[in-house]
Amino acid sequence: MKMSGGVEWALHCCVVLTSVDEPAPAARLAQLHDVSPSYLAKQLQALSRADLIRSVQGKAGGYVLTRPPSEITVLDVVEAIDGPGPAFACTEIRQRGPMATPPEACTAPCAISRAMANAEAQWRAALRAVTIADLADDVRGDYGPGALAGIGAWFKES
Repeated sequence: MKMSGGVEWALHCCVVLTSVDEPAPAARLAQLHDVSPSYLAKQLQALSRADLIRSVQGKAGGYVLTRPPSEITVLDVVEAIDGPGPAFACTEIRQRGPMATPPEACTAPCAISRAMANAEAQWRAALRAVTIADLADDVRGDYGPGALAGIGAWFKES
């Protein structure tokens, strides 16, 4: 399964939002990530529709997380951007062609469908097990404790 590029941008934004005390303006998020503001706005709107972030209006407006980062999973973000639907859709190929299995004999999913469903369940469980807080901790571990603090300071400069 290939996730859309918006998932990566959305995850980065959520991690960044853990580093700010004030709402982060969309334009500054776009500038930080060197991405088109209109493209990023679509990802932020999807996160907002999923109630993972919310927009704060006013001069000091921008985006904030709606709940603690430990309560937002990577799967929440993936589903907000790409939707909750399954990655694999069985089209019952076994019922086609000259050796087609009759529909009445197809009462259970085929081996391929079962394998794909199992893999997707494991993939979703793995993404559900990682939170935005976990990612922020990993960023601090990878780049040092000042990495996210520096981003937070950069936002205050605006």
